[in-house]
Amino acid sequence: MSIQPFTIAVPQTTLDDLRARLATTRWPDEVEGSDWDYGTNLSYMKELTDYWHNEYDWRKHEAELNRFAHFKADVDGVGVHFIHERGKGPNPTPLLLLHGWPDSFYRYHKVIPMLTDPASYGGDPNNSFDVIVPDNPGFGFSDRKALNDDATAELFATLMRDVLGYQQFVAAGGDVGANVTRSLALSHPGLLIGIHLTDVGYPDQNTDFASLTPPEQEFAGFIQQWWMKEGGFNMIQSSKPQTLAYGLNDSPVGMAAWMMTLLRGIGNKDELLTNMTIYWVTQTIGSSIRGYYENAHPTLLHAGAERSSVPAGVIHAPWDAPLPREWAARRVNLVHFTEFPRGGHFLAWEEPELYVKDLQDFVSELSK
Repeated sequence: MSIQPFTIAVPQTTLDDLRARLATTRWPDEVEGSDWDYGTNLSYMKELTDYWHNEYDWRKHEAELNRFAHFKADVDGVGVHFIHERGKGPNPTPLLLLHGWPDSFYRYHKVIPMLTDPASYGGDPNNSFDVIVPDNPGFGFSDRKALNDDATAELFATLMRDVLGYQQFVAAGGDVGANVTRSLALSHPGLLIGIHLTDVGYPDQNTDFASLTPPEQEFAGFIQQWWMKEGGFNMIQSSKPQTLAYGLNDSPVGMAAWMMTLLRGIGNKDELLTNMTIYWVTQTIGSSIRGYYENAHPTLLHAGAERSSVPAGVIHAPWDAPLPREWAARRVNLVHFTEFPRGGHFLAWEEPELYVKDLQDFVSELSK
């Protein structure tokens, strides 16, 4: 399980192939005036593709990403890519940041400098962190091996404890990363100082709906309606990911349009395309969606499990599902809950300053 320095260096032939595919896109038709009602809007995709082909500069963003300290390690037979940036304060807290789908380690690119060197951003150097940001297995520059959330948690427990030598750390995550973080807390509570989450899961077949409070009932109704209207991606990825992978791995526009199912309104064009290009150049769109299948077959070890004793902080953003505090308290050992004034499902990407402050406040509270 040796660690090797890693540099992102995409072959020029891969980038040339991407440009050629963008230039020869065969566009579908669209129902007139449909906007986004039928899915990703055609005029939006044409504009994004034109920018990707004619203006977007991967080499510029590749160089910016390489300013971070990247590494790869073989962890229990899986090649894991991760950023490991040391904190510049007197006693940095180890912090594992975990992403979801359809993002990558890139979700956290804005917050890493703020967390490692808060003094440079007008903050307290005592609130610094050693920041570790891996690509989940099956994503980005990690191996194209899809694992379910519990297996991913075990992999990262080994990375943090046995590879990097941290005997205790804080773990934080959103989306899939939140599920992995909760699994870590259930399987390895002794490793964790605390967990910090932007979501805590949703009511499902394991939920006793009769026990839910009125706000939780409202939340459950919202989630049910959302899955019916917007959850088609989850059903396909959980049941037939290989069928979907052929088209997504062959067409960059097809891949981008599918990812826009969840990324609409997130970041600017350069940020969106950097995240998408990471998927494209690593050919991990297929393995990333295969993780949904792995979660559905077989049942997860911690499905319906009791909450962990590890202290937890939870953020709720107004553009995400209407998460009530009591649902968070039902799912985790809640000691810190924050209602954000703005932001959505990808908070560290959308609102980095707010995200960093809340994480710092949470960890400071744990030390009191």
